[in-house]
Amino acid sequence: MKTNTDYDQIARAARVRERARKTVLYVFLTVWALMVLFPFYWMLLTSVKSYSSYNSEYIPKFFTLAPTIQNYIDAFTTVPLARYFTNTIIFTLATTALMMLVIIPAAFAFSRLEFRGKNLVFTLFLSLMMIPNELVIITNFQTITNWGMRNTFWGLILPSVTSVFYIYLLKENFEQIPDELYKAAKVDGTSDLKYLLRVMIPICRPTIITITILKVIECWNSYVWPRLITDNENYFLVSNGIQEIRENGFGRENIPAMMAAVVVISIPLILIFLIFHKKIMEGVSRGGTKG
Repeated sequence: MKTNTDYDQIARAARVRERARKTVLYVFLTVWALMVLFPFYWMLLTSVKSYSSYNSEYIPKFFTLAPTIQNYIDAFTTVPLARYFTNTIIFTLATTALMMLVIIPAAFAFSRLEFRGKNLVFTLFLSLMMIPNELVIITNFQTITNWGMRNTFWGLILPSVTSVFYIYLLKENFEQIPDELYKAAKVDGTSDLKYLLRVMIPICRPTIITITILKVIECWNSYVWPRLITDNENYFLVSNGIQEIRENGFGRENIPAMMAAVVVISIPLILIFLIFHKKIMEGVSRGGTKG
């Protein structure tokens, strides 16, 4: 029979094991956090180093004793970065708004409406996700060029106004709403559009917010398509501006000014993620759960 002393020893051993487990876990998480945050630190550090001091470093230094904001000034004076910033905002907002107008009715149709060939059409939609992006870019480039939309906002926007993945994610979320609500609404004479606007969208708001934020980030980070479809600086996005700053280093790459531009461009995305990260996680978890 165990005595009180034995129970105390068992409890102490359990506390020691729990403390050791937490210590190992916190050490692992700390190391992982440092690995993830280091590129951001290096970006910020490089952005405050002068052009001459950066190029004179044979061995990279992890600190600087003479920080400067000249690189941020150069980022906006070397190229019209403010105009590229405005173009990116227009492109992002327009593309995201048009995509939501496309995917919400499409997800509603696949989740609630009954029509001939629905499963076949949705299967064909999903099969589009298997096509490599390189092939899609080639066909989109040919189409936009034939329509005479190169160096226009429509040429930038149109290829991105839909997404099979987002339709699928939203459809799965819509299907979690009980069918009884839809049937009851139809008995009351509610139209499909009114049911979508007043019932389904409010219930699925976390997923819709998540999709919106992810699309904003996707548009803001667009690089290949804007570089391919535009050669007129009046329609350049920030990705084009970063590349121009990188190449404008008096015969060498102007990395500090480019890093300063990247810091400025990254701030809106970081703020969006910090503000809405809980909504993003909630929307993704709701979209991936049935029942």
